[in-house]
Amino acid sequence: MFEPVIAPSGTLLGLLQRGRGDGTLHALAAPRTEALTALNQCVLHDPRQDWQVENRSLYYARLYLDLDGPLGDIENHLFCADDVFDDGLPQEQTEARTGLALSVLGHLASYGRDDALMLLRRYAAHGANWAWALDELALRDDDAGLRALAGPVLARFPATPEGEARLAAAVRDAYEPRPWSLWEALPEYASRLRAAREQGSFSRWQRQMTANGPRPGWSVQAVFDWASDGLRRGTPLHVPAARCLAAVAVPEDRARILAAAAGAAGEAARATALHHLVLDEPENPAVLDLIEAADDEPAVAAYRRMCGPSAVARARTWAVRPDALGAAAAALLAGHGTTEDAPLVLSALRATVRSEGPDAQALFALVDGTGRLAIGCAAPVLRHIYRETSSSHLRGRAARALAATDPTFAAGFAVECLWDCEESTREVAAHHAETADSRVADRLRRLAADPAEEEDVQSAVRDRMARGAEPAV
Repeated sequence: MFEPVIAPSGTLLGLLQRGRGDGTLHALAAPRTEALTALNQCVLHDPRQDWQVENRSLYYARLYLDLDGPLGDIENHLFCADDVFDDGLPQEQTEARTGLALSVLGHLASYGRDDALMLLRRYAAHGANWAWALDELALRDDDAGLRALAGPVLARFPATPEGEARLAAAVRDAYEPRPWSLWEALPEYASRLRAAREQGSFSRWQRQMTANGPRPGWSVQAVFDWASDGLRRGTPLHVPAARCLAAVAVPEDRARILAAAAGAAGEAARATALHHLVLDEPENPAVLDLIEAADDEPAVAAYRRMCGPSAVARARTWAVRPDALGAAAAALLAGHGTTEDAPLVLSALRATVRSEGPDAQALFALVDGTGRLAIGCAAPVLRHIYRETSSSHLRGRAARALAATDPTFAAGFAVECLWDCEESTREVAAHHAETADSRVADRLRRLAADPAEEEDVQSAVRDRMARGAEPAV
């Protein structure tokens, strides 16, 4: 799939793509046609950096409700010619193209939109990403509606050995088992689905019994050989190999492990030994010297697993480095440093934004650190990240950091956060938003009454109301 093209943050489309609360507020104030065009663009061309973890579906579904939006564009997207070709694509690519639209339909169905429910049923019967649609229906449709889908869904699996194997895998891997249980209770499908369920369970047991991995009695050298074989096959195994090493190593093996960590036994053995040592001897300065000498991705990954006093002390020296080890050191100070480390964390935050932009992965830890250390002068950078990042998770972290560093947060960004796409961000807003803004009290009441809202958000709203709607400090 192509990377999404994100519009500028000051445009309606850019706000909606980012899932910002201001996106909803601007859409409701814009001409309806313009708002629906931007909304459909977002739903049909998923704008998320990571569609598997970022939330947008409830955010977009609520806006469809507020705009009384028709579903014709979603229908055309789901049943377009591309959907025919999706049958031959890997599941992840199929889900990436249609998953957001199906999730939006699921939320709309839960809000009582019958047209969304009918569209989901049609797609479950005929669409390439039918399993996702079926999971949405499993949570929202009645028994009769699900039973009617048994024929179309099971017709996808021919009565051949290959078809029965695919059916067993589908039953075994189903996220929501309710439809399959209902269909197994139907006489015409009972025997076939019972056999598929039993075959799926047997296949899972068989995989567990025939796993190619560590065995009791392995030696340190056997663990190193296993890690090296994985690297040759393109599958780095140094992290699980390090856990195995902890189980098989004895004091007499220490010299061999230290030699491997210095590179004497190859790349995979070195990475395995380093990961083992950072857990087994976290306060040994020699381990930090080995990491500094290696200065590559496995060594940096091993250092990221450290958080003790020695690692923090070394981080104060390394944080100024302009490389991956310097970035890892700054992240360690952000998570485990003290107030004396605030200048280093702030410097790393500013340098990362300048060099890598507002979507850099390294910003997650640094933004959290500015909030933890309450670095007040970081507020301008945090506000820039909040506005510009296309990651709703990073924006939520920026909001939490601003709540700890920016005295204007309660009357500013906290208000729009009540409409944000991420429930954790709405929760922060529920604790902090200033009720002097006339929109806040009404929004809090709506969130409290919305059955689709997350429990943590509603708990924050109830707590806020119990405190008389005064912002948290």
